Amino acid sequence: MSAERDSAVGEQGSDGGRKTAKAAKTAAAGASAAAREAASASGKRAAPAKEAAAGKKAAPGKKAASAPARKAAPSKKAPAAKKAPAKKPAPLKKAPAPRKQLVAPKKATASVPAAPAKTVAAHPRGESRTALVRRARRINRELAEVYPYAHPELDFDNPFQLVVATVLSAQTTDLRVNQTTPALFAKYPTLEDLAAADPEEVEEILRPTGFFRAKTKSVIGLSKALVEQFGGEVPGRLEDLVKLPGVGRKTAFVVLGNAFGRPGITVDTHFQRLVRRWKWTDETDPDKIEAAVGALFPKSDWTDLSHHVIWHGRRICHARKPACGACPIAPLCPAYGEGETDPEKARKLLKYEKAGQPGQRLKPPQAYLDAGGRAAPPLGAG
Repeated sequence: MSAERDSAVGEQGSDGGRKTAKAAKTAAAGASAAAREAASASGKRAAPAKEAAAGKKAAPGKKAASAPARKAAPSKKAPAAKKAPAKKPAPLKKAPAPRKQLVAPKKATASVPAAPAKTVAAHPRGESRTALVRRARRINRELAEVYPYAHPELDFDNPFQLVVATVLSAQTTDLRVNQTTPALFAKYPTLEDLAAADPEEVEEILRPTGFFRAKTKSVIGLSKALVEQFGGEVPGRLEDLVKLPGVGRKTAFVVLGNAFGRPGITVDTHFQRLVRRWKWTDETDPDKIEAAVGALFPKSDWTDLSHHVIWHGRRICHARKPACGACPIAPLCPAYGEGETDPEKARKLLKYEKAGQPGQRLKPPQAYLDAGGRAAPPLGAG
């Protein structure tokens, strides 16, 4: 029995061993499967854990990456901040605004008649040289239309009579000279006659002209000089005429312009007054006036210009009370308003033919008579 038990046990043991081996194998396989499943489960869990961890770590990584990016953004803005100062310096560039303001005054001073400011004395009213020349010539043209018959207002038949009459016209009117010379030339018709005249007799004739002693000395002296130095002929050159006693540039230009047809400017008291009123010049010396006015006109205009200005001064633009309201060149005159501006009152101030009165010549040119002028009466005719 024991043997049978042992065999039975043996058999059982062998079978059981197989079974246990199988079971062990099965258990081991199950355990390994379980382990695999556990491992796979743990792997699956670990994967999310790793992924989560990686995600968590990556998140900081992204944050870290984004953080630098955000920091870099400021770094990109940093240049903007540097440019922002560049915009802030825009005020600094606008600081040239002060520079422009500094330049503007320079342009302003250049545009404001700075140059005229230096030439105010030469060209008053801030008038440019070109504008002055144009205005002066326009005045002369206007006067030429008003006085187309203008002429020398001394009676003469030859250069000798003209030079004597011009010397006598100093400090008196042409009318008074014209009323005096007929008696003088009637008694002394030639240069030689006057050169040999008795001074006392000549003085008596010239008394109405004023300063008769000095004038007597001059006319007798120039007559002798013409006889002795120029063969009894009046010279036609300025440098020769001014050498004669009592003859200056004014007298010389009257003779040259009206007896010889050579241009010259006659700067008498009327001429001086008007050219200063018209602001053609501020000079007071006759020679400087002559030079200043002569520079405004062509030389060919000088003689007629002198007639136009002098005639206007005697008839309208008087010394004490100009007839501004009757003046044909009032729009061109800087001195308009110094005299009477009411047209009716101004017309009462006109003289000679403009007022229907006699002129200064006893023997005026026919053109003057044709224009309505009247001859002056002889001395003593009332």
